[in-house]
Amino acid sequence: MRIHRITVRAAALAAALTLTPLAAASAAVAGDEENHGNHHRPGRVTVSPSTVSPGGEVTLRVDVCRGKEAVGFSEAFAGDAWFAPSADRGELYAEARIRSDAEPRQYEIKVDCKDKGNRHARGTVTVVHHKPRPHAPVSAGGGGTAEVAAEATGNEGPGVSQAVVGGALVSAAVLAFAGHRLRRGRRTD
Repeated sequence: MRIHRITVRAAALAAALTLTPLAAASAAVAGDEENHGNHHRPGRVTVSPSTVSPGGEVTLRVDVCRGKEAVGFSEAFAGDAWFAPSADRGELYAEARIRSDAEPRQYEIKVDCKDKGNRHARGTVTVVHHKPRPHAPVSAGGGGTAEVAAEATGNEGPGVSQAVVGGALVSAAVLAFAGHRLRRGRRTD
């Protein structure tokens, strides 16, 4: 049993030592292909807001560029996005307008830095179509007569005369009920 465990562990260690350099080499080759022979890793485009409606605007930021200019492209943009230095963060930023006829989906953004390193960045923006929602209930029914009736009464509540009539009716009902109970009580004796 013990020899079997040692053999399995030794085989696992040998496989790990053999596969680790191969995995690192294949990752390096894939990185070179992605960067088109350029030895810089692609940067990231920060998009705010990341979800926008057609015709809306987004702010783009890139920190991978070493120069003072960059240009961004996307099928979602109405035109190219030209980047300039940001006054507050030391990165490049741009504003882009989303096409008014953009379909609802995720679009890729590519930014090419205008510097000696030929750096680039990638990001995404999601275009959504918002359905309009009502902000208040619809005034329906009666053809608008409810508003006219509310204005006519003034919504003041019952007056003194209605209160006196209501009180008299309640008193009459109480007296009638009490009289009925008294008559029934005398008949059972």
